[in-house]
Amino acid sequence: MQPLSVTLGDRSYPIHIGAGLLGDEKLYAQYVTSKYVAVVSNRTVAPLYLEIVRRAIERAGGRVVPILIDDGEQAKAWATLDQVVDAMLAARCGRDSVVVALGGGVVGDIAGFAAAVYQRGIPYIQLPTTLLAQVDSSVGGKTAINHSRGKNMVGAFHQPMAVIADVGVLDSLPDRELRAGIAEVIKHGFILDLQFVAWLEANMGKLLARDRAALSHAVRRSCELKAQVVAADERETGLRAILNFGHTFGHAIEAGMGYGEWLHGEAVAIGMVMAAELSARAGSLRRQDADRVKALIAQAGLPVQGPKLSMDRYLELMQVDKKAAGGKVRFILLDGLGHAMQRGDLDARLIRESIAAAAQ
Repeated sequence: MQPLSVTLGDRSYPIHIGAGLLGDEKLYAQYVTSKYVAVVSNRTVAPLYLEIVRRAIERAGGRVVPILIDDGEQAKAWATLDQVVDAMLAARCGRDSVVVALGGGVVGDIAGFAAAVYQRGIPYIQLPTTLLAQVDSSVGGKTAINHSRGKNMVGAFHQPMAVIADVGVLDSLPDRELRAGIAEVIKHGFILDLQFVAWLEANMGKLLARDRAALSHAVRRSCELKAQVVAADERETGLRAILNFGHTFGHAIEAGMGYGEWLHGEAVAIGMVMAAELSARAGSLRRQDADRVKALIAQAGLPVQGPKLSMDRYLELMQVDKKAAGGKVRFILLDGLGHAMQRGDLDARLIRESIAAAAQ
C-alpha cells in the first residue's frame, strides 16, 4: 500500500501499513542513519519480534541497543523512563541516535517520551504491535507517563519520523487486546465518519475473526481520520480534543480501578457509552443513535457497563482530566453520529445520571 502522510510541515511523516513490514530493511534504511538504534520493547513482544527487527535494522546499517521494559499500563512511570534513559547513556547513544518503539501503546509512550527528553530530543520510529497502537497511540506524537493522580499527566508532543504498522503481527494478539483496539477504531467512526460506522456494523465479525483485508481497511481508515485531525491541530488547542471521545470517563475508570485492571480500550468503550448517554440527555444526540453506539460496542465484545466506583470517585477523577479548564470538566459529546463537539457547560445532574445509567 502507498503510505499515508501526517502533514505537519517539516515534522511531516509517513504511516506505512501492510503485512510483513517489520522485517523490511529497505524501510528502515530511510530512517536509520546513525550507528546506534535503541529498540525499546517489552518482555511479551520482544520474544516474538525483536530478532526480526534487529536483523532488518542491522542490514540497514544500524547497531541495535535492545531495552526491555515491563509490560502493562503500570510501566508508564518515572522508574521506567529512567530505565530507558539509563540504558541509552550506558550504551553511549549520542544525539544522532534513533529510538524505535516496538510494542503497544505503553511502549510507544515510554519510548517516544524518552526520545523527546533524551539529550533535549532525538528522532524515533513507531513500530506498533497492537491494533490500538496502530490506529491511535502511534499516530500524532503524544508521549507520556502516568501519575498517581491522573493518566498521561507528564509528557510531551514529539512526532515520530515514521510509523510502520505491520498488520501481520495482529495474528498473535490476544482476543482481549484485539477488542480493546477495536474500541479506538469505533471511536474514529463515531466522531468523524458515519459511513465508517456503517462499515463497522457490517464487518465486525470479520474484524473479530482477524480477516486481513478487513483489518487493513480498519487500520488505514482510522489512520486517515486521525491524521486529518492531527494535521489541523497538532497540539490539541481545539479540534484534536474530539479524539478524546469517551476518554474523560475512560481515564477515570483506569485510574480508579488501578492502571492495568481495565485495558485502555475497554475503559474507553464504556466511556463512549457514558458519553453517548450524556449526549442524548443533553439533547445533542437522538436516543436511537445513543442506542446504536451501545449496540456497536457490545457487538465488538466490549463492556457496556462501568465498574463499581462511587459517584463521588468518578467525579473526583474526572476533575484531573487534561481537558478540564477553570475548574470545569469539558466533555466530548456527539452532535449526531459522525460529528463531535466539546462542551463545558453541562449540568452536574446530567453527568451523574449518565454515569449511573451505565455503571454497575
